[in-house]
Amino acid sequence: MNNSITAISTKLKSKEISAVELTKEYLERAKRSDLNAYITIDESGALDSAKKADEMISAGNIQPLTGIPFGIKDAISTKGLRTTAGSKILEDYIPPYDATVIDKLRSQCAVMIGKNNMDEFAMGSSTENSAYGSTLNPHDKTKVPGGSSGGSAASVADDLCVASLGSDTGGSIRQPAAFCGIVGFKPTYGRVSRYGLIAMASSLDQIGPMTKNVADAKIVYNAIAGHDKKDVTSTNRELVSKTDKPKIGVVRRHIDNENLEPGVKEAVKNSIEKISQAGYEVIDISLPNIEHALAVYYIIMPIEVSSNLARFDGIKYGLSSIKDGSVTDLLGVYLDSRSHYLGSEAKRRIILGAYASSAGFIDKYYKKAQATRRLIIEDFVNAFEKVDFIIDPTTPTTAFKLGEKSADPMQMYLSDIYTVPANIAGLPSISIPCGTSNNMPVGLQITGNVNSDEAVLDFAGRVEEMVAST
Repeated sequence: MNNSITAISTKLKSKEISAVELTKEYLERAKRSDLNAYITIDESGALDSAKKADEMISAGNIQPLTGIPFGIKDAISTKGLRTTAGSKILEDYIPPYDATVIDKLRSQCAVMIGKNNMDEFAMGSSTENSAYGSTLNPHDKTKVPGGSSGGSAASVADDLCVASLGSDTGGSIRQPAAFCGIVGFKPTYGRVSRYGLIAMASSLDQIGPMTKNVADAKIVYNAIAGHDKKDVTSTNRELVSKTDKPKIGVVRRHIDNENLEPGVKEAVKNSIEKISQAGYEVIDISLPNIEHALAVYYIIMPIEVSSNLARFDGIKYGLSSIKDGSVTDLLGVYLDSRSHYLGSEAKRRIILGAYASSAGFIDKYYKKAQATRRLIIEDFVNAFEKVDFIIDPTTPTTAFKLGEKSADPMQMYLSDIYTVPANIAGLPSISIPCGTSNNMPVGLQITGNVNSDEAVLDFAGRVEEMVAST
């Protein structure tokens, strides 16, 4: 059964199926699933939206996403519907407003099945850090779906929704997309509004689509992209024009890395060979400072985390120890609330960020990290003078076992080694399936220059056809 957005929209338009019937089917799938891909299922809200969608369709006003069932990462605010960010501290939080991307979905009368599970405050690469339990990989339930948008990826992969929205701070759309065998697209920083996204690291976060194929990703991207005056980082710069025969850059030391899982290496090399055989020029390039990207990320990100999560103190936001009367002084409320209701990874990153930004260390760590960030951006600027796109593995391995890396944060962080650079430089980057290794999906990452989002999606669609044709 073809459950792409276009195929379903055609059925809705022809009245082969109604939006209400479709929504009921997806709600039942979500409720029966044992993947723990949703934190909250919004049955009444979904059915109300489906009824409105049927009315739009009957009036001849169908749009690309009308009646299409979506999953929404639980870090994206939804008016009147619980939004927890995967944290116990926001267990009872019901936003009074919609994120801009939700406004845009609602304007087309898309149907939101519910809120997808995620690592707490988007901190993690496995969705094992959720306060609401781990999500399972639909290809192998003993393995992780990736993170932090693991619930979004698993729900698309197992057809618990047609598409989902995730957020990507260091690979949190692309890495779980690779692990679950779907498409995940991180747009250029500022191309999609972050208004209403519960911030993890504000200079790195970006909302994007997670879908079954590139064509669907393009449809969702077109619906949610655009300048937003409510987001000061939103951009309205012109997109880079497409080119018929783009040049492709490859960093050979990434492809030949001894730490790359052999099956991943083979799948990625095969994909590059198909691209070359199709007549595209493949050029070896160098990104001299990219080896520092992960270190830069794990200085800048925790500092921004420490700042953004300061608001969850039991007074301004979040569950509070005041309620149970266990503490009565202000400092005690802060300490007790954050100690009880924040998870270990959130605490770890808050502490790292507070340390790295403290007096005496900000020059040693943060300023050097920002200077190196600029060098990494310049490396990409130089590379894109020679090539149009850069191809990498999305991840060094396929999905790993549940619990395998939980006790070793450094090994967990290395899952993002290929995805982090695009966030540091604010570049558009997509992961598409390109084969399997040990019977698990492998992702191919395609990264473009700033504001080349449509060109990246167009080329990724062509590569998707090449990979699928063999």
